[in-house]
Parts: sequence; structure tokens; C-alpha cells
Amino acid sequence: RMIYGLSDLHLDYTGDKSMEVFGSAWENYEERMFKSWKEIVKDDDYVVVPGDISWALKIDEAYNDLKRIESLPGKKIFLKGNHDLWWSSLNKIKELNLKNMFFLQNNSFETEKYVFIGTRGWVSPKSSEFSEDTDRKIYNRELMRLKLSYDSVKNKEKEIICLFHYPPVEKNRTLNDFGLFVKEHNIKIVLYGHLHAYSLNNVVDEVVDGIEFHCISADYLKFIPRLIRR
Repeated sequence: RMIYGLSDLHLDYTGDKSMEVFGSAWENYEERMFKSWKEIVKDDDYVVVPGDISWALKIDEAYNDLKRIESLPGKKIFLKGNHDLWWSSLNKIKELNLKNMFFLQNNSFETEKYVFIGTRGWVSPKSSEFSEDTDRKIYNRELMRLKLSYDSVKNKEKEIICLFHYPPVEKNRTLNDFGLFVKEHNIKIVLYGHLHAYSLNNVVDEVVDGIEFHCISADYLKFIPRLIRR
């Protein structure tokens, strides 16, 4: 059973909110992405999608996009991104009765060999976009959610794979608080997305401080799911 990663699907069943504003890399992206997913992923595999799943604003609208993902091969593990405004509560998502899909929020998901934890993360305090007034509270709350997710793991003997939407590592290869949490808890694999277009200059996709960082933004991966573990 393989584990693949592909973040930032940015699906929009209405066709109103195209990602093509981010350049030619996004031309016809949904069709290309679904094609490569079907070619690569088998039903027993896992696909990790850490955020920005659908442009929908409400859950009944997101349902159309989630059903499209449900029909793809593999078991899916989702995390909330900054654009997933439809994701309000796990209870509402559970009511959709989707198959082979797990939603990560203050909890964890265990497979035969791995345990998945994670949280959305937030803009780094080292970023020029960070505001103490508006961002610090959200940043701290996300750190709390990461701790809750980690604490929910029953079997810490299994290898933990940690998911974020925002990068937990800076462009200069230093760890922010999310990355430091990972290091302190001896977690070795981190997957994240969020970065597109000019922000791809900030990608860290290598081993830093003994941690394997994978940027799995869909456009960074050319819309092809990346194999993370066999």
C-alpha cells in the first residue's frame, strides 16, 4: 500500500473560480490531475491532501467536489486549508457519508504502518505578512490543534507523518514553531502545500534538521501525486 501526497486541488465544479490566474501551469488542471491520479493510485493506496480542496463556500456546494474525489482510487486523508471555508465542523462532514475519506482536525488517523497527524498552520511570524494583532491568536490556536492531534495518537511506536497546509519551515531552512514541534517529537516526515506561482521560490523540499520535508502543492508537482512511502 503506497502513500501519495497531492495538496491544493482547488476544485470548482461550477467552473467559476479558475486557478488559471496563476499562470499557464494551471491550464486544464482538473482534467490533468484526475487523469494522473487514476493512472498512478490503486484502491488500497492512501492519498494525503493537506488543504485547499474545494473553492466552495458552503458544505452542500463542496459536496459536489468531494464526490468527485470520492470516485477516484485510493483512501483519502484531508486537512483543512485557508480556502476551505466550507469546512466548519467534522460533524457536518460526517453527515455527508463519504466513503474512503478521513478528515484530520484535532485527531489522528492510523494505518497499518503509519499514523497521520496535523493541522492547517498559519502565516509565519517571520513573514512580512504577519500581523501581531490579527495573526498571533490564530497561529497559537493552530499550535494547540497540532498538540491535540499528536496527543490523540494511541500508538506512538508507528512512524508519524505530519501534515500542514502552511509551510512549517522557512525559505532559509530554519524551522518555525510548527517545525520545532515536529523536531521535538522526533517526527521525520512532513507534508505541506499552500505555495503557488511566485511563492514556489519559498519551497523547501529536502531534509532539514533530520526531517524530510515534502512540498506537495499540485502545481509544484505538475498535478501528479507524489509517492511518499511504500
